[in-house]
Amino acid sequence: MTVDIYTDGACSGNPGPGGWGALMLCNGEEKELSGGEAETTNNRMEMLAAIQAFQALKKPTKVRLHTDSTYLKDGITKWIAKWKRNGWRTAAKKPVKNADLWQLLEEVMKPHNVEWRWVKGHSGHPENERADALARQGMAPYKP
Repeated sequence: MTVDIYTDGACSGNPGPGGWGALMLCNGEEKELSGGEAETTNNRMEMLAAIQAFQALKKPTKVRLHTDSTYLKDGITKWIAKWKRNGWRTAAKKPVKNADLWQLLEEVMKPHNVEWRWVKGHSGHPENERADALARQGMAPYKP
């Protein structure tokens, strides 16, 4: 059994009010998740969408996570090992932004077999567009 998860984040201003959304698909069933924060960044919302989706899984699962965020995909698949070795510092010796969420994401992924896939955002991809709509819905209560 494989769960396909489509995630997206949105922010009005950066920082500003933001939202995250996740669409989970498995065996013809779907689950929608969304939420937001009053003061955040787009990257934090992208990460929170993935974290919330992993936390919604009830048992270890094979997951294909689809994101339009190269920051999220590259951070978790390419950069995180080096950040950890460097004590959560970048190559420029600066603190890694969003280290709290990178650490949480790594933790909630552990039980799962995860394949990360990048999709082009705002290109008419139906599931990515739904994740975007969920992120905007999650942001709505926080917009003035």
